[in-house]
Amino acid sequence: MHLMQRAGLAALLVTTLGLGVADARQATVTQTDIQRLQDNVFQASSDVTQLRGRDAARAERLQTELDDLREEVIYLKVKLRKERSLARTEYTDVRDRIEDLRTRAREDRVAAAPAAPAAPAGTRRGAGAATTAAANTVDVPAGTEVDVRLSNSLNSGTAQVEDRFEATTLVDLNIGGRTAVPAGSVVRGVVTAVEPATRTNRTARMTVSFDQITVNGRAYPLRGTVTQAIEGEGIRGEAGRVGTGAGVGAIIGGILGGFKGALAGILIGAGGTIAATEGREVELAQGSVLRVRIDSPVQIQVR
Repeated sequence: MHLMQRAGLAALLVTTLGLGVADARQATVTQTDIQRLQDNVFQASSDVTQLRGRDAARAERLQTELDDLREEVIYLKVKLRKERSLARTEYTDVRDRIEDLRTRAREDRVAAAPAAPAAPAGTRRGAGAATTAAANTVDVPAGTEVDVRLSNSLNSGTAQVEDRFEATTLVDLNIGGRTAVPAGSVVRGVVTAVEPATRTNRTARMTVSFDQITVNGRAYPLRGTVTQAIEGEGIRGEAGRVGTGAGVGAIIGGILGGFKGALAGILIGAGGTIAATEGREVELAQGSVLRVRIDSPVQIQVR
């Protein structure tokens, strides 16, 4: 009898422990979960951009909320990396708020769509509108690379996570013979992680990404990763060429001729992490050129 009681108690204990382990696993937040949040923010940004054409005032309010949510996702990413754990409730709260924002951005999409006019017999309804819409957009595929010039300087010793900065595209990005992104378009970046150099940490690191591009006055959500940094003459070195009246191609050709190659003293790893190689801070001077890989397709309206 005692043996049966002990066996039953042991089985109950094993079951309880097993449930505890399962609950713990279920409560674990991973970097994959954080990446999923970042993807949701990107999709929400696309929803808000589409809403802007229907209700600009409402889109502006939602954009403010979305900027706050983007910063919260960055905070969760940094917290998980530093503390190696994150409460599931913190993750689900931000996830649900992003989804709620997306719902509010999309809820009037069907109602706002104009009714298609009656088509004559034998005519394909909506064919003309679809053709017009397609003719006015260009799809920039994932994997496309663009070169941008920093408008601000960045230094791992002074930069903070969530710091914003800007860069401008160097040359026209042409897709299928059409200019999708003209030279001089503004790209917005954000510092997503930074580790300054210290006595014990001789390798400073800084991770930057790009989340928005403005083309002809219209902003589009973007996911861009830095793949290369190039040392050039900087903005002052270009001033004389820009004033000559030469075409953009000639100007850019002259600038490229002034490049010295890869920026010395840094290495760029996976995910756009920039690491110093000489025990100093990561420093990107104003005018430095970054090659940026577009990680998700972007649909841009052209004139």
